Amino acid sequence: MFEDGLEIDWGYILDNVITYGIQIAILIIALLIIAPIGKKLIKTALKKSSAKQSEARMQTLEKLLLNVFSYVLIFIFIVMFFGIIEQPIGPLLAGAGVIGLAIGFGAQGLVSDVVTGFFILLEKQVEVGDYITAAGYDGIVEEVGLRTTQIRGFDGTLHFVPNREIAGVSNHSRGNMRALVDIGISYDDNIDQAMNVLQGICDEFAEDARFVDGPNVLGVQAFGSSEVVLRILGKTVNMEQWGAERDIRKRIKEAFDQNNIEIPFPHQVNIQKNQ
Repeated sequence: MFEDGLEIDWGYILDNVITYGIQIAILIIALLIIAPIGKKLIKTALKKSSAKQSEARMQTLEKLLLNVFSYVLIFIFIVMFFGIIEQPIGPLLAGAGVIGLAIGFGAQGLVSDVVTGFFILLEKQVEVGDYITAAGYDGIVEEVGLRTTQIRGFDGTLHFVPNREIAGVSNHSRGNMRALVDIGISYDDNIDQAMNVLQGICDEFAEDARFVDGPNVLGVQAFGSSEVVLRILGKTVNMEQWGAERDIRKRIKEAFDQNNIEIPFPHQVNIQKNQ
């Protein structure tokens, strides 16, 4: 009993706490059960329609739908939570609307992220597994969301890029790629002999499954300060160009050594004057 005559009904409070606590616990358990079931249904539904879409597209849609499903569950939880504690959701939403207007200018970035992300997905600019250059980052796309796009750099760094910063995308995973090798020979070497050796190497790699066209010797590409630059070019299966270039360079070094063709390298000349 307080001095002002007010008395706290601890029994009533305890009953409400227990009642609300049980209902909230049931709600949490229900969501914990529904969440994995819903995710499994999404994955199953996408697998059934996978024949109509590419694997990369299906991975992109899967990550996006799982993300949206999580947001929907959170919203449902909030609505049902206020229902359990007997708080009307209408005034809450109205208040949220007023607050939303107040912070609208601060949320412009978020709105821009969502709108840009929507068009990226709609236009199929990027998909999971694509090698892209966007917003100053190079790497493999791991996830495309409505707010951010995750790009894994080749050094292992995962970049979270807000969609509004993706003003343009260079997608390196659409179609065949080029394997380009420039090799320098000495000015004293016979250019025709060197080109014949290189074409022999190209003929070897023409049987390589990584190449869809070529490779072939294009000819003299440039004259350097101490070398004549010859160029080899071929089309490869996507993402195989780097490995093909490395193997060609290795084979060139072996063939040039066998044919006594010099690959120039910097020389240092020391001149000593006798006093």
